[in-house]
This record gives sequence, structure tokens and C-alpha cells, in this order.
Amino acid sequence: MSEQLPTLLLVDDDKVYCQVLSGALHKRGFSVLVAHDVAQALQLIGDVAPEYAVIDLNMPGDSGLVLVDKLHQLDIYTRTVVLTGYASIATAVEAIKLGATHYLAKPADADEVVAALGRASGDTMTDVTEQPMSTRRLEWEHIQKVLVECDNNISAAARKLGMHRRTLQRKLAKRPPRT
Repeated sequence: MSEQLPTLLLVDDDKVYCQVLSGALHKRGFSVLVAHDVAQALQLIGDVAPEYAVIDLNMPGDSGLVLVDKLHQLDIYTRTVVLTGYASIATAVEAIKLGATHYLAKPADADEVVAALGRASGDTMTDVTEQPMSTRRLEWEHIQKVLVECDNNISAAARKLGMHRRTLQRKLAKRPPRT
């Protein structure tokens, strides 16, 4: 009789990244379900939450935060990691509030994902940097905060920030500054 592997839902619009990460996670003992957007993920799982989930934040259609919330509503014990190339303090806070277990910035490999899925609590030994954020990073964080406050409505956020909608879209299309 074979042992059933724990189910992991992997949701990312980057199909190549999904294929590579899915294979690596399968080798580490997970039965991986793959979806490329929130709607497809919800259809795939139905009313049964997986034991684990790795969800990209920025995808076409609904944000990964919608899926984090839905999974948490289905089963508060689902261990969810939000994985994103557009990390910000505002989205990290929202992800945790909605039920995510951990939040990782891309690129992250399978070992980092598995470690994040296994973490049950925070780490008091995490280094606290004394170097302030750069002006570019502060701007990025402020834009993300306003965007969250406006429920990800670009036009409303642009008005609140006092900038043209296209200018905000160009800023959001760029990768966030590192520091």
C-alpha cells in the first residue's frame, strides 16, 4: 500500500517556472496541482483546500491575495506561501492578514519554498538592518500601500498619488528596487 503525498497547490502565471518548481516540489514529497491564475486554481480545488499552497501575487485577473483569502476560508490550516517578484511591505502585511504562512520574494528555489512551508513561527534572530531604504524603494512601498488602500484600482490610486494613470502603470511595470 502506497503512502499518499501531501497536496500542494502551485499557482503562477509563469508556465516555465511552474513546470520547474512543480517537478522539484514533487521530488521533495508533494503531490502538486498546478494552475496559472486564480480562477483556474479555484476550479481545480473546488471546495477542498490543499494542505499546502504556493501562490504568485501578481497574475492576470485576480491577485493572488484573493486566492490566499479563499484558501484560508476553506481551511485555516492550509500552509500558504506567497511568492512574488513584486515584493512590498504592504502586500506582505496583507498576505499575512489574509492567512498566508510566509511571504517570499522571487527568485526562490524549491528548498526555500519547502523551508517557508515548514516554518510555524517567526524568527527572533532575523537581522534588523540599520540602513534606511533608498528613495526609490520608499516610493515603491508608498505606491504599494496606496494601491492596497484603493483595492488595487490603478485609476483611484493614481488620483490619490497625484499622478497620471499611465505614469503609475509604468512605475508598476518595473521591478521594485532592492533597497
